[in-house]
Amino acid sequence: MTDVLNSLLVQDDRTRRRNAAEVRFHAYGLGAIGVAVLALVLLLTSVVSSGIGAFRQTYITLEIPLPEEKLDKSGRRDSAVMARVTTFGYAPLLRDALLATMAQKGLTTTLSDTDIAGIISKEAAATMRDHVLANPDLIGSTVTLDVLAEGRIDGYFKGRVTMESAELDGRTSPEALRIVQLLADVGVIETRFNWRFLTAPDASDQRPEAAGLGVAIFGSLYMMLVVLVLALPIGVATSIYLEEFAPRNRLSDLIEVNISNLAAVPSIVFGILGLAIFINFAGLRQSSPLVGGLVLTLMTLPTIIISTRAALKSVPPSIRDAALAVGASKMQSVFHHVLPPAAPGILTGTIIGLAQALGETAPLLLIGMVAFVRDYPAAFTAEAGLFGEAATALPVQVFNWTQRADPGFAERASGAIIMLLVFLLAMNTVAILLRRRFERRW
Repeated sequence: MTDVLNSLLVQDDRTRRRNAAEVRFHAYGLGAIGVAVLALVLLLTSVVSSGIGAFRQTYITLEIPLPEEKLDKSGRRDSAVMARVTTFGYAPLLRDALLATMAQKGLTTTLSDTDIAGIISKEAAATMRDHVLANPDLIGSTVTLDVLAEGRIDGYFKGRVTMESAELDGRTSPEALRIVQLLADVGVIETRFNWRFLTAPDASDQRPEAAGLGVAIFGSLYMMLVVLVLALPIGVATSIYLEEFAPRNRLSDLIEVNISNLAAVPSIVFGILGLAIFINFAGLRQSSPLVGGLVLTLMTLPTIIISTRAALKSVPPSIRDAALAVGASKMQSVFHHVLPPAAPGILTGTIIGLAQALGETAPLLLIGMVAFVRDYPAAFTAEAGLFGEAATALPVQVFNWTQRADPGFAERASGAIIMLLVFLLAMNTVAILLRRRFERRW
């Protein structure tokens, strides 16, 4: 009987309790993963459902006469003379074209001409003017253009605006929604993919249908270029020195501790530092991409240094010893034998640091990158582009749109978040692929 109780094939109470504890711990782990995945799915579902409409836009197809007596009285097709005709001169042409289309389709309404003109976005007149100035030979002919519908009309076709809400809205009416539905039924109005959301600049707070991410994407690329050019060589060089060449003394220990502390500093502190050094002291222009890139470089450097040092430490010491044993110098052993196997970790850390910088908002707000930027930055010159002109970035654009009252901008903000998540996912995917492509296991 005693032999049976002491047998390894029979579990005693202690073994059963230990096994039950392991099963519970396994269940806790799976439960935690499930909760995290559920939270992620709910977050993504909320963002995508709110922002997917930003990638679709409502357009009105109109045949618009371009009379010479209104757009170019001189008849010389001189761009300077034609530019004197403002958008107020083009708006009646759009209104008349819409009225003519409605008459052609046999549609009648009690709306006034002003209300009918309100179906068309105010941005349409500016778009049409730019098109005519770029193609002056069109004057005197009739052109077919797809122009933006007003934000409330666009919201109606996306389910954001209803007949009930239109009764309480001063910018539209149930009759206007009835007319646009009839125009959609005969093919005059269509909702399709919105390339302008990815290429157009920001618009005023009265024109959400015209707002785009083009300038914000451009500004983010400018700043990421600055971060890459400065943070990568400085961070890698610092890591190599601290890990391979620096003597082990109190000074190097103090430097290492401060680098670790900087990695944990809130990003808004770097914004305060950038405001004090780069703007107030150095006199650089507020909200320029260069200042934004310098601030993000300061914030990214600790991450790159820490990840690069970890990659250098992962290289076996035997490789260094073997290189020194065959006569290589210390520098040759580091650059020829240590850096190549450490490169995947260095690149991965750099990309993760760039991805972190791409999503930062607080430091950019402190240096003034909240300006309304209507036009694309100019080229890389001393007085424009990277160094001079005001710019914005994707996370700042999200912040700006969430502060505006029109519901169309809330949709735009969620769409911008989707684009930001796409960029972050792409950068992290590149980091994983680089690690798997070049990683060596010892």
